[in-house]
Amino acid sequence: MLAGGVLFLSLITACSGVKNDKEKSKPNIIVLLVDDAGYADFGFNGSKDLQTPNIDKLASTGVVFTDAHVSASVCGPSRAGLITGRYQQRFGFECNPNGTEGINLNETTMAAALKQVGYTTAAFGKWHLGAQPGFRPTDRGFDYFWGFLAGGRSYFSNKNNDVEGNAHAIIENTKHVTFDGYLTDRLGEKAVAFIDKNNENPFFIYWAPNAVHTPMEATDEDLARFEGHPRQTLAAMTWALDRAVGNIVDKLDEEGLLNNTLIFFLSDNGGSAENTSINLPLKGFKGNKYEGGQRVAFFATWASQIQKGEVFHGLTSSLDIYATAADVAGVTRVDDLALDGVSLMPFLKNEKMGQPHEALFWRKDKMAAARVRNLKIIRVENLPPVLYNLEDDLGETTNLVHKDPQAFKSVKGQLEKWEEGLMKPLWTEGQTWDTITWMIHQDLMNNREVRVKNPGQLNKFRSND
Repeated sequence: MLAGGVLFLSLITACSGVKNDKEKSKPNIIVLLVDDAGYADFGFNGSKDLQTPNIDKLASTGVVFTDAHVSASVCGPSRAGLITGRYQQRFGFECNPNGTEGINLNETTMAAALKQVGYTTAAFGKWHLGAQPGFRPTDRGFDYFWGFLAGGRSYFSNKNNDVEGNAHAIIENTKHVTFDGYLTDRLGEKAVAFIDKNNENPFFIYWAPNAVHTPMEATDEDLARFEGHPRQTLAAMTWALDRAVGNIVDKLDEEGLLNNTLIFFLSDNGGSAENTSINLPLKGFKGNKYEGGQRVAFFATWASQIQKGEVFHGLTSSLDIYATAADVAGVTRVDDLALDGVSLMPFLKNEKMGQPHEALFWRKDKMAAARVRNLKIIRVENLPPVLYNLEDDLGETTNLVHKDPQAFKSVKGQLEKWEEGLMKPLWTEGQTWDTITWMIHQDLMNNREVRVKNPGQLNKFRSND
């Protein structure tokens, strides 16, 4: 009777079309890396005006990190740190590349490491880690790529971006292709198609749309949905981003893969001053060393292994994504990779308590910062340094350099010790952006309104000076 009952239930399941979760020895791994998103611009992280139901639902199935940071406050270096699991300053990638540079060829990317242990690997969207042959995704461990090599582009096809040979144009692997409609939607569909074709063996997907980076562009339908919204275009762009994430998750669920897929979601840096994003309660924005520049909305989910609805307050880095992926995938030569991140799995499974990191460090040309437990210093060439206690002063308004000189000396010493293992940046972003970034730091350090945020404002400032 028992055997017959089991058979009957099996037949019901088969006839209903419900797929059981496919059991694999290794999980699928997906990194959802969005672009220039504000810390407070997702429902799971406190947004009240931007609608992100699919992303919020996904976050609710895993662990949200409240003190998570990327390794740089601008796109290219942040991505270089994430994809190598190492401080990008170790190989000279401190600043955004201009098209001829890329990640040092001696670095082993996350994709290359996972490919060596049997993963099929794919990247979608923005690359920004080298546009020349040798530095492109399919040269750096990815079996498949559909996206663009530069740092930004239009969300619609146009004659300025979509010319063969242009780093802003869409390529499939190495071949120039065209697309119709809205790019965020197409990137979601391409990821869905990849999952459909590669659902029998473990895969790694690096999904990196340009949303919600400028230019501020959305479809007429999405704009109409948010008519009258004070941040109409950003709301529409975020809605499209959420729709694409929802389509990817739905495909995983449909294929019975969701239970055994480790998913990370984060932004490459804080919200930009140019896209109406909001980073509150953090101070600062993309491009500077304040929390709003490098603390990001971040969560991880793996239904079969991680408890849902948890919040983790430990000091965490995007560098940890590589180490965590290598851990769960069984990469055996992790020590040889000399990763700066640590596996988060022992913390997520409550096997280890405390902080994943006691300290994190940042440097971009003439600006640097260090976080040691709750203390943080920011150092900018030709400006007095600042020290903050983030436990008491998350908004970074009270400079403690003179009130606690011993603490300042200790954190400063750790920053300088870290710098001993670095190389000088192989390129910089030039005098214009150096000047803008210096002025922004000067204003933020003095708790005053930022005067200049882009080259156009700088030219106007100089003409009025």
